[in-house]
Amino acid sequence: MQGNSTGSSGLVSFDPPREGMIYLTVQFEVRRCMFRSLLSSMACICVGALPLLIPAFSAQQVSAQAAAPATQPTSQTAAPAATPASPTDIVGTWQGTLKFAATADHPAMELRLVFKITKTDANALKAVWYSIDQGGQPIPVANVSFQDGVLKFKITVAPRSYEGKMSADGKSIAGTWMEGTTPMPMPLDRANPETAWAIPEPPKPMTADATPGFEVATIKPSKPGAQGKGFGYRGNQFVTFNTNMNDLVAFAYGLHSKQIVGAPAWFGTDLFDIAGKPDAEGQPSLHQMQLMVAKLLPDRFALKFHHEQRELSVYIVTVAPGGPKMAKTESAPNAPQGFGLRGFGDLVVRNMNMAEFASWMQSGIMDKPVVDHTGLTDKYDFNLKWTPDDSQFAQFRGTNPNMATKASDNPDAPPSLYTAMPEQAGLKIEAGKAMDDVIVIDHVEQPSPN
Repeated sequence: MQGNSTGSSGLVSFDPPREGMIYLTVQFEVRRCMFRSLLSSMACICVGALPLLIPAFSAQQVSAQAAAPATQPTSQTAAPAATPASPTDIVGTWQGTLKFAATADHPAMELRLVFKITKTDANALKAVWYSIDQGGQPIPVANVSFQDGVLKFKITVAPRSYEGKMSADGKSIAGTWMEGTTPMPMPLDRANPETAWAIPEPPKPMTADATPGFEVATIKPSKPGAQGKGFGYRGNQFVTFNTNMNDLVAFAYGLHSKQIVGAPAWFGTDLFDIAGKPDAEGQPSLHQMQLMVAKLLPDRFALKFHHEQRELSVYIVTVAPGGPKMAKTESAPNAPQGFGLRGFGDLVVRNMNMAEFASWMQSGIMDKPVVDHTGLTDKYDFNLKWTPDDSQFAQFRGTNPNMATKASDNPDAPPSLYTAMPEQAGLKIEAGKAMDDVIVIDHVEQPSPN
């Protein structure tokens, strides 16, 4: 199948936050809980290492991990050169703390944010930011401006923005962080080499030629009534929650559940939480996580199967008349990727080619396999916003009982996916028939004891 996912570290996860989970790559988030991840670092399907932050999508919960550490972590980069304070110059490093009161859903917490503002060769402002208590991954700021002493910036990978007024001495900014529609006071201070907070080193990746399995893994039935589902990396462990065998096989081999033939009924009903340590050093890429699961299935579930080619009902992605409207990514070739939903029908794609995009569309959104027939080989950054129909996100409704994808009769609601893709990305998706790979289950058992 052309849509197989490869590349950078990935997490697939949906709905309520899970303590200590780090989002890695395909992030597919659904706004609902107070604390979520950004992207990885893009519930979530995460593909791309994004730091965890506050109310945006729905996935892992931030708890002790979010508290400011007693000692500063190792610095990721050398301390910046001292920037003379000036009320007319915003360039430099700015830092501030978001504070959250305790609620029934989360403890009181503080998150330290660092913003590095520079200028391009064309003298335009640009910025990246870090949530340093949640990791060292830089997140680009889409739009930044400074006029008449007022700093404004917007982050498009999640609905976040900031506006603040610089002090007369140029040393601080009094401003408000918008978390979606929720305003949160956040003063910023101009940092110098003595006061700048250290930015932690990002996790070291596993070597590209590693073919990891599990050194040890535990498989347990999921907690009854738990919501969401996901794949990801937490600390030094690969984890899944609320995943059934359809999810596990589809993840391991880059398939849609409809490409799994001859499976017993419990494939779609029995839910498992898996945690295991890789048998190789470093943080695995998304492809390496898939390899780990592919090795686990025959070892612990005694899975045996064979491949066949069959004509299937699929969705075919092609280039729409007028050509693609997506921006080619400026990310490095091996940079993290992102496939993140800021809500059902509000998708952010970062650093993905069309085969990868098709694969994650079938894994997280569509009710049939998705095949890439665009002929495009570049990687792109783009957003899609649409009103889902009843056929979309069906694979997550079993663990999201209150999930609603259908919009009301609001005349301002976004268009359908079939209209949004040509208008917003220059792509076309339509139902069709195509020869595609299926796996036929020959033998499988309930998981062996831990």
